[in-house]
Amino acid sequence: MKIEYLWKTVWSGGGGCPALYRTDGGYVVQGVKLDDATRAALRDLAANEDAVYVPADVLDRLREVA
Repeated sequence: MKIEYLWKTVWSGGGGCPALYRTDGGYVVQGVKLDDATRAALRDLAANEDAVYVPADVLDRLREVA
């Protein structure tokens, strides 16, 4: 899968996380892994799926490019 870096949160301490990337037909989100209790609260999380926390400012910027 080819991905294109779009931006990261303004609160990142110099690293690349959390960040948003564009790919054909969608997006890839890079973020901090959720703790076990939060993961357990997700609905129907399959064995090959994962979930990450992403600050609102990372996704809010999508309105600018839409």
